[in-house]
Amino acid sequence: MASESLSESIPHWDLSNVYPGLGSVELRQAIDQLQAQLDDLDNYLSAQQITRSATVNASPTELAQVIAGYLDRMNAALRLNGTLHSYLHSFVSTDSYNTVARRLASELDALVVRLERADVLFRGWIGVAAADRDRFEQALAQEGPSQSHLRGHNFYLKEAVEQSRYLMNETEETLASELSLSGANAWEKLRGVVTSQLRIPFELDSQVKELPITVVQNFRTEADGELRRRAHEAELAGWAGVREPLAACLNGIKGTVITLYKRRGRTDALHQALDQARIDRETLETMLAAMHDSFPAFRRYWQAKARRLGKEALPWWDLSAPVGRLERRYSFAEARDLILEQLYAFSERSGVFTRRAFDQSWIDAEPRAGKRGGAFCMRLPVVEESRILCNFDGSLDQLLTLAHELGHAYHNECQVGRLPLQRRTPMTLAETASIFNETIVTDAILAQAASPEEELGILETFLIGASQVIVDIYSRYLFEKEVFGRRAKAELSADDFCDIMLRSQQETYGNGLDARHLNPYMWAWKPHYYSAGLSFYNFPYAFGLLFGLGLYAVYQERGKTFLPEYDALLRSTGEGTAAELAARFSLDIRQRAFWEGSLKVIEKRIERYLVL
Repeated sequence: MASESLSESIPHWDLSNVYPGLGSVELRQAIDQLQAQLDDLDNYLSAQQITRSATVNASPTELAQVIAGYLDRMNAALRLNGTLHSYLHSFVSTDSYNTVARRLASELDALVVRLERADVLFRGWIGVAAADRDRFEQALAQEGPSQSHLRGHNFYLKEAVEQSRYLMNETEETLASELSLSGANAWEKLRGVVTSQLRIPFELDSQVKELPITVVQNFRTEADGELRRRAHEAELAGWAGVREPLAACLNGIKGTVITLYKRRGRTDALHQALDQARIDRETLETMLAAMHDSFPAFRRYWQAKARRLGKEALPWWDLSAPVGRLERRYSFAEARDLILEQLYAFSERSGVFTRRAFDQSWIDAEPRAGKRGGAFCMRLPVVEESRILCNFDGSLDQLLTLAHELGHAYHNECQVGRLPLQRRTPMTLAETASIFNETIVTDAILAQAASPEEELGILETFLIGASQVIVDIYSRYLFEKEVFGRRAKAELSADDFCDIMLRSQQETYGNGLDARHLNPYMWAWKPHYYSAGLSFYNFPYAFGLLFGLGLYAVYQERGKTFLPEYDALLRSTGEGTAAELAARFSLDIRQRAFWEGSLKVIEKRIERYLVL
């Protein structure tokens, strides 16, 4: 376990350069400024008659001017709103007891509804305007002073036209946005409060303590097998105690999604998720089939791990158990130095940027009560910076998580100067730089292994993560697919959710694990299920891992000549489909061979693990 000195050295983030504090005049002025921007945007929409029911008779030049005026106003509002949201979220995510932050976040949510309404009105209108294809294309080609950046929004505009087909009428869309505040968004917030404040009794050092559930979850990587088992059982008991409110949250959110996709003319919930990911069903099915066929290799890995631990079958609490002689715990400073060394070796730009993130306190890494679990990276558009949350415990796994999130921040850095509507990146591509960072650090640590036992420990850490992204993600996909199918007919109980989760795990993990000891409450603690605006928040992770490994293979072939194109790809992830951007590197994501090639990288590491 991490020592006290390790805990004391773990940083909190600093956002004082954004706004001085929650009670500051500057923050209040920024919220008022957003209000004024939204007033101006609403007035512009009204003056230009930007509605779905409008008749558009403008010339190409006039049409271009109207579009440009909207883009200017929407980008400005999105820039400020994104900054305010991240700033307030920095308090809510690290201290869910902070009622001031939660109140301000709620106030901001009401303004976001107006942004959503404006977006709906514009998408409905642009669909009408683009019905005359020749006029629309001529408008996009305009190059006058007031339309100077129009071409830079071509992808966004054409995607808006395509997605305009899946809109309810304006009254219904407005009502849906307003009701979300007391509906789906409220359910999601409740889930966040319940889970972040959950503390469970746990015996540690001969004393029973009330520990945040995130701290207990971190025990899953400890060398003491009995500690792992007790932590797992305590965690399940903790989730069991809050399962009813969490089941209500999940029912409310999934019920909302089902109602809306039916009213909008979508095929199913997956339809919107695919459009958001900018891939098609064929690509998803091809990837999933390749993933499914890789399961036997992962099962051999778990069976071998069970033997190493002296067990006939691997229970859930041993999935993240350390194997080999990787007993070292990293101080935060050691993790920082290791990551910096490897990223400098990869790219000078990446190294310099990452040092800036460490030196300027962009990272909140200490696990503590009221802080949410997991890890994420968020962008602060007004200052063109990122902030990273993780729960660092000194393990190699958390070191790699830190490298992963720093990859997201580097992705943001590559997009500096891009306007908000130009940088809307789908999740399938949002994982590119993070997987790249993680792979770089993993490869370096493997190359530095001083003994077979150390190499085994490093491989173990990699395979724990890879198996989660390939096998567990597949189980989450199966879970969510069945939940949507059954929720369309009736609400599900907490027992239903547990049953679906267990069957999904049995189908994917198979004989790799001890079927008596799985995790029926994975649905309770994964925040990915609790978003009305982002269903199937699972398969994009697998896509990101395999796409990142595919790109890494290109880097290994080409060396430093790869870097400019890599940075250019990251800069343009908001301006193309996944297939289009992959084709820049001669990668065909619709072909099974691409996915199998990336999976073979993982399977080779499994084979090496088995040999050791």
